[in-house]
Amino acid sequence: MALVLPFPVIDPIAVSIGPIAVRWYALAYIAGIILGWFYARRLVANDRLWPPRQISAAGNAEDNVPASGIRRDDLDDFVVWATLAVVIGGRLGFVLFYNLDYYLQHPLEALMVWRGGMSFHGGMIGVIVTVAIFSHLKGLPPFRFGDAVVAVVPIGIFFGRIANFINAELWGRVTDMPWAMVFPGAGPEPRHPSQLYEAFLEGILLFIILRIATHRFQAFHMPGMVFGLFLVGYGAGRTAAEFFRQYDPQIGLFFGWMTMGMALSIPMIIAGIAVMAIALRRASTAKSHNAASANE
Repeated sequence: MALVLPFPVIDPIAVSIGPIAVRWYALAYIAGIILGWFYARRLVANDRLWPPRQISAAGNAEDNVPASGIRRDDLDDFVVWATLAVVIGGRLGFVLFYNLDYYLQHPLEALMVWRGGMSFHGGMIGVIVTVAIFSHLKGLPPFRFGDAVVAVVPIGIFFGRIANFINAELWGRVTDMPWAMVFPGAGPEPRHPSQLYEAFLEGILLFIILRIATHRFQAFHMPGMVFGLFLVGYGAGRTAAEFFRQYDPQIGLFFGWMTMGMALSIPMIIAGIAVMAIALRRASTAKSHNAASANE
C-alpha cells in the first residue's frame, strides 16, 4: 500500500466563547477581505503603476485623485458591497449550478448559508455586477476599478481553499501518490489534497502572475487587461485542479470527463482571452492616436 500522510485534524471552530463559535471558514473570509482591501488601497495609490493623470483645461490634474482615478475612500466604501456580493452571489451560484433540484424541493435551506455550500463562480459574477453598479454610481472608470479589484482576489481564494482543507471538504480523487491523505468522511481511500492544489494554483501562483503583470509589464496601463488575465489564470488553474478534485456526485461528469467546475471555468478562459485582446487593441489604438496628435 502506498504511503499516506496523516490528515492534520483541526477543529473547524477556531474560537469558542460560550454559545458563540468562530469558525476557521469565517476567519478565512475575514482575512481575505481585510488583506485584499489593504493591498487594493496600495495599488490604487501607487501612481507608478497607472498611466499619468489627465491634465484639465486649467493645466492641473484633479486634486486628491491618484493616477488610477480611484480614491482610497472609494475602496473603503466598496468593501461592504464586495462582501455582500461574494456571500449572496456565492450562495446563489451553489444553489443554481450544483444542487438546484434539491433546493427547489427545500427552498428555505437555500438561505442556510451556515450549513455550507458556496460557488466561486457565483461569487465572481456577483462581484462583477457589483463593480459595474458601484463604478456607475461613483463615477469611477469601470475597467480600471475592476482591474484593481481582481488583482487582490487571489488573496481571498488562497485563504478560502485553506479553510476548505481545514474543514476536510472538497477533497480530491482517490490516488496512490505518496502525499495522499485519508480525509474524514471521505472513506478509507487515500485522496489528493486538492484543496492545497487549488490554494497554490488559484491563490499563490495567480497572485504572483498578476503582481508581475501590474508591477513589471504595466498591465494597469491597459484597462481590462488585469481582469482578462485573471479570468484566464483562474479558469486554467481551476480546470487543471478539477482533474484531481472529486467531482460532485449529484452532478457527475459531462462527456465522461468534464466536471461542473470545468464547465464553468472553460468559458472564463475564452472570455478572458477576448477581454485581453480588446484591451491590447484599445491600448494600441490609443498609442497610435497619441503619436499622431504629438506630430501635428
